[in-house]
Amino acid sequence: MNTKVMMLLLLVAVVLVAAGCARFFSKGHSKEVVTHAAYADVNVSEFQTLIADPDMQLLDVRTQDEFDEGHIAGSILVDVGDADFVDKAAAVLDKQRPVAVYCRSGRRSARAARLLTDQGFMVTNLNGGVLAWEDAGKALIK
Repeated sequence: MNTKVMMLLLLVAVVLVAAGCARFFSKGHSKEVVTHAAYADVNVSEFQTLIADPDMQLLDVRTQDEFDEGHIAGSILVDVGDADFVDKAAAVLDKQRPVAVYCRSGRRSARAARLLTDQGFMVTNLNGGVLAWEDAGKALIK
């Protein structure tokens, strides 16, 4: 490949990255928010602000035993490990309202966020899950 073609490809790549960054930060996201194609990961502070909104639906996607050990007040439990997770979630959630989702560490809730956004839900995931929530000194209901 000649030098001019390589330089052109490099320039295109730089422009695409810059455009993506500009669009991301122009939406008012802090540096601690990570966006995905269909949902956002937020830190504990931002998650707490989101769930203070009475329109927000709070979804815990852990197991019943984990939920019973401690959960964020106001949570609805739907285990993402259930084969019919999407159907169960759709039965208890309003697609017209945003959903804040969490699990133990953020991995299962990221999976749940992808599944729900594929169904048309507006989802925000707690980065770090309940572990991060507790590390930040936030309370759980037991």
